[in-house]
Amino acid sequence: MARPELAVQSIIFGGRNSTDLNGMIEDIAAAGFGAIEAGNLYASHGKEQVDTALSQHGVRISGAHFGYNTFADDDLLRSALSYANDAGVKYMMCSGVADGNSVAGYMASAKRFNEVGRLLADCGVKFNYHNHDWEFKDLGGSTGMDVLLQETDPELVFLNIDVFWLWYAGQDPAEFIRRNANRAGYFHFKDGKRVVDAVGKSVPQFLELGGGDVDLKSAYAAVEDTAAMWVVTEQDRTVLTPRESLSISRHFLKSSLGL
Repeated sequence: MARPELAVQSIIFGGRNSTDLNGMIEDIAAAGFGAIEAGNLYASHGKEQVDTALSQHGVRISGAHFGYNTFADDDLLRSALSYANDAGVKYMMCSGVADGNSVAGYMASAKRFNEVGRLLADCGVKFNYHNHDWEFKDLGGSTGMDVLLQETDPELVFLNIDVFWLWYAGQDPAEFIRRNANRAGYFHFKDGKRVVDAVGKSVPQFLELGGGDVDLKSAYAAVEDTAAMWVVTEQDRTVLTPRESLSISRHFLKSSLGL
């Protein structure tokens, strides 16, 4: 089976997402990655500027990532899908649901996701739900993830599996990937630790790949048993420069995972 391609989630660049397109793309290429995942780059920077920067540095767009509101609103969805088609994007990611604290919220979201999945599929685009840790919270005998998996069509609704948030939620990333291999193909590889903040609250600390407590080797072994197309490095925050962090993560992917 062919190895997945590698990309970077642009969240690591923080405010530079809206001010420094060329610098971001240059950093991604310099760190050894060939693609970026972001929101609607054309809306943020203009099609000509985006296409020029991507071409100059040999970088593509692996996927487009939006919040639930974009998928819940017909007009916003049409705009996002138009961007995907114009940019040649084949994967669209959704973060969030209508209400993450109730089964009803997940049920309503699942219904909408089936509709969106059909619309996107008809345009040659895959709809992928991006998990966090809170989808695994007990809602009275079931979790939000249980509802999403049970109530969505596996032919239309796929998973953007984030291995760090699985681990943070007390899940086994490798087991989850294997159990849902039919919906897997687009992955976020993220690493970190669980730490205690100044007020005694347990919070995530995001780190470069290989620097945290997630068993990324076993997770990738499970990925190899799926039809994986993309492995996307995602680091929500960094104390280094993004280029430094991405270079460290790229080295781990090559030296430890053979990517």
